[in-house]
Amino acid sequence: MSASLNKVILIGNLTADPELRYTPSGTARVRFAIAVNRQYKDASGQLQQEATFVPIVAWGTQAENCANYLSKGRSVAVEGRLRIDSFENADGERRKVVEVVAQNVQFLGGPPRSNVEPGTVPPGSGPAVAPSAPESDDKGTDEEVPF
Repeated sequence: MSASLNKVILIGNLTADPELRYTPSGTARVRFAIAVNRQYKDASGQLQQEATFVPIVAWGTQAENCANYLSKGRSVAVEGRLRIDSFENADGERRKVVEVVAQNVQFLGGPPRSNVEPGTVPPGSGPAVAPSAPESDDKGTDEEVPF
């Protein structure tokens, strides 16, 4: 059997506030998108900019942390796997959905710039690092790491 690898590492800025939902069994799921920017020179030597918008999904405690501490404009590094799903819409057309299933979301920098008075904290900006999870009897599983 041949080896395979599905790993994605992206750094970008949130395009909107994260959307947190819960499954019927109570598992947290958050969805957000990031804009990944690229600069390049075209054939005439002019500097061009391009943005790629990438949908992200995270689960569990990490999803709750993202919903609590991330907001539109915030920089993040996302490490995860690429997931491509296809379905047939109501018109009978085949559609594909591409998203990154986050395994690690690292909050970068501070909150996005806003028109908030100096010395105050913008609503929903929170600290750059989430509080640690409560201790449990289970020692050292990656599932307990909040990011």
